[in-house]
Amino acid sequence: MRTLFFLLTALTLHAASKPNVLFILCDDLRPDALGCYGSKHVKTPNIDRLASEGVRFANTFCTTSLCSPSRASILSGLYAHTHGVTNNFTEYPDSMPSFPGLLHEAGYATAYFGKYHMGENNDDPRPGFDMFITHKGQGSYFDTEWNLNGKERKVIKGYYTTVVTDLALDWLKQQSTEKPWCAFIGQKAPHSFYTPEEKYAHAFDDVRVPYPATAFQLDDKPAWLKQRLHTWHGIYGPLFEWRKKFPDDRPEAVKDFENMVHGYWGTVLSVDDSVARVRAWLEETKQLDNTIIVFMGDNGLLEGEHGMVDKRTAHEPSLRIPLVVRYPALGAGKVIEQQALTVDMAPSLLELCAAPALPKSHGKSWAKLVQSGDPAWRTSWFYHYNYEKQFPYTPNVRALRTDRWKYIHYPHGDGSADKHLSELYDLQADPGETKNLIADPQLASTITELKAELAKLMLATGLDAQTDKMPLDEGVKSELPDAKIR
Repeated sequence: MRTLFFLLTALTLHAASKPNVLFILCDDLRPDALGCYGSKHVKTPNIDRLASEGVRFANTFCTTSLCSPSRASILSGLYAHTHGVTNNFTEYPDSMPSFPGLLHEAGYATAYFGKYHMGENNDDPRPGFDMFITHKGQGSYFDTEWNLNGKERKVIKGYYTTVVTDLALDWLKQQSTEKPWCAFIGQKAPHSFYTPEEKYAHAFDDVRVPYPATAFQLDDKPAWLKQRLHTWHGIYGPLFEWRKKFPDDRPEAVKDFENMVHGYWGTVLSVDDSVARVRAWLEETKQLDNTIIVFMGDNGLLEGEHGMVDKRTAHEPSLRIPLVVRYPALGAGKVIEQQALTVDMAPSLLELCAAPALPKSHGKSWAKLVQSGDPAWRTSWFYHYNYEKQFPYTPNVRALRTDRWKYIHYPHGDGSADKHLSELYDLQADPGETKNLIADPQLASTITELKAELAKLMLATGLDAQTDKMPLDEGVKSELPDAKIR
């Protein structure tokens, strides 16, 4: 009996010593919409505090700039062609391992609150979570209908960011300190349609927001960028309903663009309030320093760069995401310059939690990189996106990003020669990607090397000319997407 008592006591102490995980996932969040990433206008003191007390990753990227594929890569550590969620309408496979699932098997209480967005019309609980509260599709900024762990479906009045924080805190307050927990808060913000709560509706009225200069520097770019200008994903289009009459390329119509950006920024202010609330609870319960707090975006967002809005492309604003991690064991006030990816999150968190590793991962844990440096860290990686008939504004994309170069090409989808001009940028000399160097004869050998590196990295994940399946590129089209899936 005494032996059993000591064994149970040891197991309890071991469980209590394992770190909790609080994962705050925002949707379409640009790094430059946060103070700690240099925003001149959006004040985010609570997120900034996490960065000052923890680690800010200066160069984090998604491997597919689209909500569902990116979220699946965060959970699985795998590229989209392997986990299978290659669009916004595919379920995360029940049989696919995920880091929350592995934590659950390792004794963690697990929960998900908010936008999950894998399976457009499915809000049922998913495997690996003790508590799962979500909604169908995108949800609404006000009065969303929630599925409460499969037991009840109801509309909860109020602003989304506040409601999802309430739901998460209600669950956290019920957790025993003798068992570690992993909780996701999936914010809708700042995804379109950008609707701030009333207190922030006019926070940026005095800030002028012009179209970016690169919106008008398209002569050396692929023709499809100009073709996109007047569509759902172009700066002269409806701008997620902030422009009522479209297309509109009049100079004064930039006011609609400005209003859109103001709305986007306003939703971020509420996210910062949410971070403050959860942090305060962690402090009150003395769990702050035993909790790995991850603040992250799922993919980037184009706000007028190269004449585009939305994401999907391989250009920097579409790829870049914020990543801030607070956990005392990682240190404080650190800035990591090396390139981190969405596929790195699962292996990193599993290592920090001393949990079993994924059976397969395309990513790599950044724990060593942060704590002591990692000379073997990546200097290149590849990006891919497949043409969508529901959103026919972006071609198939296959791209390579190194510490210096970016090479982008656009496969047609049937094995024939590319129909679109490729792109090459020297990111050290031209971080804004203003000058396409693809036709520079002096860079011919560099392009050859980059193409070879792209093929090598893709092959390492199982992609070659035979296995890299993609839709046929049917070209940029002008029709609006179905209202149900916007």
